[in-house]
Amino acid sequence: MKYTEWDELREELFTPEEIAIQDAKADFLCKLIDARKKKGFSQKKLGEETSIKQPVIARLEKGRTNPQLETLIKILLPLGFKLSIEPIEAK
Repeated sequence: MKYTEWDELREELFTPEEIAIQDAKADFLCKLIDARKKKGFSQKKLGEETSIKQPVIARLEKGRTNPQLETLIKILLPLGFKLSIEPIEAK
């Protein structure tokens, strides 16, 4: 079968729940990286501010790790953010 769009392929390969999880994760990581850059922090500087090693921050930003809640909070605080729970917007 030939696919013309990524969305067509991923809907065949993954469940709606898997797609929603990956989309939410990608959105969070993009916002985290954007917040770090807007603050003027390199990964190294953020590591110094949080006592979290730069390679750990790099793996987190690449989506290669599932950080603990405490780690996320430590990273977000010096960037001026906090975790919150929000309703999912209807598409």
